[in-house]
Amino acid sequence: MLRWLCALTVGAVLSGFAFLLLTGRYINDGPVLVVLTVDHGLHAGDLFVLAGWVMAIVALGVLVRNGRRVGPPEP
Repeated sequence: MLRWLCALTVGAVLSGFAFLLLTGRYINDGPVLVVLTVDHGLHAGDLFVLAGWVMAIVALGVLVRNGRRVGPPEP
């Protein structure tokens, strides 16, 4: 239970930071790849943020899944 709570906390904070990066403006936005609204779009720099978010969430899932083992490992 504690492992899941920790993973959910890390996932929420990570998602919050990714959301802030995607909705904000920064120096290396890059060209707009997809226009979402008149004022917003998906920039080339956003792909890096999305890729990092996906890899981190997958890593959290792997950590939680592999932590279920109880007892000594099998030989």
